[in-house]
Amino acid sequence: MAFKIVVSQCTQCGACEFECPSSAIKFKGENYVIDPAHCTECEGAFETQQCASVCPVPKTCVPA
Repeated sequence: MAFKIVVSQCTQCGACEFECPSSAIKFKGENYVIDPAHCTECEGAFETQQCASVCPVPKTCVPA
């Protein structure tokens, strides 16, 4: 399973893109998106998902 970004809540700050250890987050069009083929949910690298931990808006990076 992968994480997704709730577009309506995203402030487009970009913090998540730089913290993602699997480089699964990219800016596409006018929004940040998480590529489910690359998202590892930070398993094996971190205890918590880095996108969710750095996002300034709670519950914007959530399980898909």
